[in-house]
This record gives sequence, C-alpha cells and structure tokens, in this order.
Amino acid sequence: MSQSVFVLEDDADISRLVQHHLEAAGFSVKPYLTPTNLIPDAERQPPALFLLDIMVPGGDGLDVCRRLRSNSSLSTIPIIFLTARAGENDRVLGLELGADDYITKPFAPRELIARVKAVLRRFERPTSPSVIRFEEVVIDQGAMQLSVRGELTTTTATEFRLLDYLARHPGRVYSRDHLLDAVWGDARFVTPRSVDVYVRRIREKIEIDPENPRYLKTVRGAGYRFEMPKGE
Repeated sequence: MSQSVFVLEDDADISRLVQHHLEAAGFSVKPYLTPTNLIPDAERQPPALFLLDIMVPGGDGLDVCRRLRSNSSLSTIPIIFLTARAGENDRVLGLELGADDYITKPFAPRELIARVKAVLRRFERPTSPSVIRFEEVVIDQGAMQLSVRGELTTTTATEFRLLDYLARHPGRVYSRDHLLDAVWGDARFVTPRSVDVYVRRIREKIEIDPENPRYLKTVRGAGYRFEMPKGE
C-alpha cells in the first residue's frame, strides 16, 4: 500500500509538479491549495508525511505546523517545509516549530523525492520495539509514545527519537554532531545548535525542574549525557 503525502501548496503549477514526481516515486498525494481542510482530513486519515509551503492564502504553513505539533493524534507525523523563504531566521523558526526538514524553492525534483524518503526512513518503527521505564517516565518505542507521571505527553517524532536514542545509551557522552548524524541523518537545514533546541524541549517534558535536569545532563564542551536513575 502506498504511503500518503499531504501537500499544502497554493501555486497550482508547483503543486502538480510535486504531485507528479511523488506519485511517480510510488506515493499517493492529496494536494491542498489552502490549509482549511488539511487538519480535519488528516484526523480522519493520517498521512505518512506533510509537505507544507509557508506562504499560502487563508493562513500559513508555519501556523499549520504549529497546530499539527499540538495535536496529540498527529504530532509525530513528519513535516517538511517546501518554501521560497530561504532566510536563516525562517529555517530556525521552522525547526523551533518542529519541522523535520526544510527545502527551498527552486528545487530539483530528484532531491525532493530523496529527502522525503530520507525523512520517512528516519521514522520507520523498529521491528522489535521495546519499552524503557525509569521512575515516572515510560518511553514506548513501538508506539512512539512518552508518558510522564502517568500522563501521555505529546512529542514530535524528532523529539521522541532523540530522547529514545539517549535513553538507550545511558552514561555515554554524545557530541551535538554525533546526535545530528544519529537522529537527523542527512537533513540539511539543521545545525549542531539545533540539538540544543530539542534538548530544551525534552527537558521541559521529562524533568521536574528543567533548569536543573536529573536525567538529560549537559557536559560542557562535549555534548549531552543521559543519566538513568540508580536501580533502574
């Protein structure tokens, strides 16, 4: 069964071009010229990935991304921005909102397909998933779900993957560059400092006091280390 991609793009010619190449690569595509029906449709039948333009009539892709990331049923679905806004501030904002990649126009269709496939590979679920439990935190790899103090906590797919990776290698110090390779792979718009953004978000979700973390520690000049509570 082909994977579905929801495409938000108000330029009809670009939308047809993107749809043509995605379908030629084996995906099914649902195009949207405005964001009005995108989220309700996704709630009924979630896609494998969202491909969002930023500047569209009736709203914008940044707001759609924000709403998707706050929607518990859709928050872990990968998002790629495809936009003419190539400024560094736009890229940083896209990352802050939870985008998984950022492609600028004009783009090469082959690169677009390669990066869609790369993002989807990063979020493939493991064949032998396992669960990590410590104190009041549960990381369910198979369901890609985080529970903290008995409550299901919304995460993006990238937040979950970074937390899961660190928690499965407790006691080891990882540089930002290593974590970029392990979690983001070949995503080109992220930088080593992007890791800091995600670490801060994770701490806000799992730590009682994010300013004085017990689990996710900063090792100055080196990177980050996950400390599993004693006895776990």
